[in-house]
Amino acid sequence: MSKKLGIALGAGGARGVAHVGFLRALEEANIRADYVTGCSMGAIVGACYCAGVPMEQLHDVALSLKLSRIAAFNVNPIRSSGLMRLNKAHKLLEDILGGDKQFSELQTPFSCVATDLISGKTVELKEGSVIDAALASGTVPGAFSPAEMNGMFLVDGGVLERVPVRELKKMGAEVIVAVDVLGDLVAISQERPSNLIETFLRYIDVIDTRVTSSKRKSRMRSIDLWLEPELGEMDQYKVKQLDYAYEKGYELGKANVGKIGELIG
Repeated sequence: MSKKLGIALGAGGARGVAHVGFLRALEEANIRADYVTGCSMGAIVGACYCAGVPMEQLHDVALSLKLSRIAAFNVNPIRSSGLMRLNKAHKLLEDILGGDKQFSELQTPFSCVATDLISGKTVELKEGSVIDAALASGTVPGAFSPAEMNGMFLVDGGVLERVPVRELKKMGAEVIVAVDVLGDLVAISQERPSNLIETFLRYIDVIDTRVTSSKRKSRMRSIDLWLEPELGEMDQYKVKQLDYAYEKGYELGKANVGKIGELIG
């Protein structure tokens, strides 16, 4: 009997399109996850995958993404606590999933993580609206208005938990594969930020990299395979080079289907 496979899809903005290519490669090898966790873009891809969205459809949607299709500017960004709101992204996901799916309706068990600015802790989201949870997980502080949910003020889970592997263990995964599409954000680009937004995003990247590196070291015993696609200097905050990210994710999947097959037996 095959061991239960859990896949953690990490945060990554535009670089997160690599997750789609990775999952496509696994599907072609007849390997499908039993449990999936996600953060930010990984949460959105994971939600679609667990809802049974065909990989070909997910590929087409991912490669046609534009900022204008997922967000709209707030009239009063200071009062709204963010430059943009993700109302368009909600509608797009409803179209892809065939409605506002609940976690209980998913074909594959799924959860995602967000950061609660009130408690200062990572929150695992696994009940209620899948779309609300996935978007909360990807709400980059400052760029998008925080999501208010059950008394919490939620932003991007990547602030504290870029690749949610701990949650997979709790779900019952026996083999854990983590896919980190960001890697060392500090080394990817060392250009001087040129404005307020770039400075703030760089600040997040520095913290994110240090926190992820520390947590990876402490949790490696429970991770069977930690994978990072070779995405070079691709900017996660610019909706460009999406086909490049997809191909690199696909290459990563193809290169590791043998190892994953061996791990699950």
